[in-house]
Amino acid sequence: MWDDIDAPSKNPQITVIVAVLNQERFIGRCMRSLLAQNFPRQDYEIIVIDDGSTDLTPYALELFREDVHMIRNDQNMGLPAALNRAIAKVRSPYLVRVDADDFVSRSFLQFLYGFISQNSYMDAVACDYNLVDDQGVVIERKSCMDEPIACGIMFRTEQFMDIGMYDEEFLLHEERDLRIRFLKKYSIYRLEIPLYRYRRHDGNITNNKQAMEHHFVNLVRKHGNNAY
Repeated sequence: MWDDIDAPSKNPQITVIVAVLNQERFIGRCMRSLLAQNFPRQDYEIIVIDDGSTDLTPYALELFREDVHMIRNDQNMGLPAALNRAIAKVRSPYLVRVDADDFVSRSFLQFLYGFISQNSYMDAVACDYNLVDDQGVVIERKSCMDEPIACGIMFRTEQFMDIGMYDEEFLLHEERDLRIRFLKKYSIYRLEIPLYRYRRHDGNITNNKQAMEHHFVNLVRKHGNNAY
């Protein structure tokens, strides 16, 4: 249907990475929230990689094809491999990941970029988040440091590449592995504003307890006590 469709941003300062697999219910809200940012549209690009969706996700994304850079995997590669394929296309000095079933506030990019770009000592900046239900209703606020998630962290692209991007062996806990490796060399700072909306629903991949435990064992094998 589509592959490697160019987006309108020619010289972006920020790249937003969205990996999606069978999220026809939620991808629209995610995309609308990213396109409605209080940040100059020409200064950020959105790269969406569809990792072999078999539902109506590709058709839902057609609505946004003129506004984002789209990539499609004909076969499912797994989340970390899909993310790495998208990240390889990044042209900007900063990047941030947003999950396809989540959404963000209008000031998401403005605040994260404002902090990291004006403070050269900051390697990465993470914002707090609100846990929301299927309907997007807030359940509770979470600290990005006390209960970290994979998304809502703006990295300097050069440093992200320096640590080797995502380890494709971790189909789950990929964000924990990356965070451990990143923090060995760099730092993540906290922005105490809940700019991210993390959706809890039955389709969350983290609901697969057996798979989560399997990959956690591999995490411990690789990082020892740092995995805890």
